[in-house]
Amino acid sequence: MSLVPMTHVALLPSSGMGHLTPFLRLAALLLHNQCHVTLITPQPTVTKSEEVLLSQFFSSFPQVNKIEFHLLPSNENDASATTDAFYLQFASIRRSSHLLSPLLASLSPPLSAFIYDMTLISPILPIVESLCVPHYILFTSSATMFSFFSYFPSVAASASSSDVVEIPEVAAIPRSSIPPLLLKPNSLFSKIFMEDSPKLKKLHGVLLNTFEGLEGNVLKALNNGKVVKELPPIYGVGPFAPCEFEKIEQNGVATPLSWLDDQPDGSVVYVSFGSRTAIGKDQIREIGEGLVRSGYKFLWVVKEKKVDREEGEGLDEVLGFELMKGIKENGLVVKKWVDQSEILSHKSVGGFVSHCGWNSVIEAAWFGVPIMGWPQIGDQKINAELISKGGWGVWKKEWGWEGECVVKGEEIGEAIKEMMNNESIGIKATQVKEAARNAISVGGGSMVAIQELKEVWKKKVENN
Repeated sequence: MSLVPMTHVALLPSSGMGHLTPFLRLAALLLHNQCHVTLITPQPTVTKSEEVLLSQFFSSFPQVNKIEFHLLPSNENDASATTDAFYLQFASIRRSSHLLSPLLASLSPPLSAFIYDMTLISPILPIVESLCVPHYILFTSSATMFSFFSYFPSVAASASSSDVVEIPEVAAIPRSSIPPLLLKPNSLFSKIFMEDSPKLKKLHGVLLNTFEGLEGNVLKALNNGKVVKELPPIYGVGPFAPCEFEKIEQNGVATPLSWLDDQPDGSVVYVSFGSRTAIGKDQIREIGEGLVRSGYKFLWVVKEKKVDREEGEGLDEVLGFELMKGIKENGLVVKKWVDQSEILSHKSVGGFVSHCGWNSVIEAAWFGVPIMGWPQIGDQKINAELISKGGWGVWKKEWGWEGECVVKGEEIGEAIKEMMNNESIGIKATQVKEAARNAISVGGGSMVAIQELKEVWKKKVENN
């Protein structure tokens, strides 16, 4: 007789690779801890990259129960508020959430827990409460950003005018680092923050892809009620390690890894601004100029469209033939999705020019790679400050948000040199790597948190 794990956990991610990737890594972690997993996938996806990653995940884990969640189409109100495909998808998932009720009720064995995206609290709450299912969010950013989210109603009225937002026991966040959309009262995300944040107390817990060695003081402040009283338990269950299913099949095609193999240890600068940051052509060309000026070899992922299905122009057209000629002598430039974890783990990579999206920060921490932070949108300045204060990276605050100014190649080249030449940054990055590995080892804080969750879920099963 085959044994089916008693603990059954369903997961519902939201829009974009930045939300999907941590959910799939969490799913793999739960499977490793003998949980039965159901993955609910909103359809259609926004990007081709999401499609490919989901396909690879289900191929690697055929035991996962797969449920496609077909969304209602975008309505006119959403379309008039934004043209961003990812934000439209966020809105569609929230508006379609009521369709989940029969899907969740029909699952067998009955759910021990439901973990859903941080952007879905208000529409999901009435569903899980009516079904009496223990429910949690996976907050796909830092504990510091979560503290801001939980504290947001207390500061919303003054956030747009105050120079600094003081979060008790956590941080003083300058107005210039607050995600710009949260300063616009009618934006989708300011509405989500205002509507969802007060309801955090109704959750059974919050899962964060972070660990004590990175944000131990913040986790402690949150769980001790120093930020907001009566929050549910906050579990630091990270870092989510990159998984085997994420590796891209190349079928004999030359890859960035083969180029990296020919470079000396620690000599290459890796440059990527994430899965949904589109950089203007003028800035792209200045980045190219800066990379050449830095004198270091580099591997650069160029992205000029937010949605990968819309990428059209070739590298020569984006960069210009003259710059492309100089670049080819110094580095490798690609204009496609890459397996970032494989690149960051390569011994030749000595630094990472990054937008400081949280997944990228955690991956750099996992592999001990110093970061030159260049935040573009959202939570990324808050994340960059965490790296800078932690001593394992640099951040040029004067460069501002994406599109505010064009940073010149000379400045970029000097900042890269600063990162690559600073021995203390490299030492600190190695210490962060050790802390990340310790967190998921036997007795580590993240493993203890997972076991605590399993005990809670086990009692739910026993009481059914």
